[in-house]
Amino acid sequence: MELLMFGLVLLQGISPCFGFPNGAPTSACDDMVPRHTGVLPQPTPAPYTILTSTRTLQTGQPITVTITGTNYRGVLLEARSAASTSTNALGSWQLPPPDTKFLQCSGNKEGAITHANTNLKDNTTVFTWIPPNNTNTIYFMATVAQQRTVYWLNIRSGTLIKGSEGIGLATGGNPGMASNGFLLLLAPCMLVSQMLPR
Repeated sequence: MELLMFGLVLLQGISPCFGFPNGAPTSACDDMVPRHTGVLPQPTPAPYTILTSTRTLQTGQPITVTITGTNYRGVLLEARSAASTSTNALGSWQLPPPDTKFLQCSGNKEGAITHANTNLKDNTTVFTWIPPNNTNTIYFMATVAQQRTVYWLNIRSGTLIKGSEGIGLATGGNPGMASNGFLLLLAPCMLVSQMLPR
């Protein structure tokens, strides 16, 4: 029994060396590289895309961010300036969705989002980000891990630009989707016009 207890204590003590099941460390904020001992990022293109609710930044207006693709367990997500090579995390994230949490990056306690556990996350995990006052162009950058030994770096959204209010096509969206939406709105109008007396 004593040998079993010793083994459990030893395993608990060394397990942090093998990954970070409770979230990325702050040391990963700049380069976004997981500190998974002995593991390299995948050399293939990531099976993930970062989608945003708009392409336009409005100071104080929330932007929703979704990582689409296969289910994942680990994540580190930040907003960065597209106008510089700075690795500082910008803006602030609102209440993290389930199984995720804030990570203090660039002195900002809500500067990044990371996983809180290794539960599966999927396309229904939606993050909400608030732009700062002094930023004109940003992009979102993520590291996504399917498991401890399988992860991708430098997953990047399209660039969002500060602009006037209005609805912009979501970054990563398909222009055909916008025209299909217009057709869906136009179809009932056409039906109503056919029913009206002439």
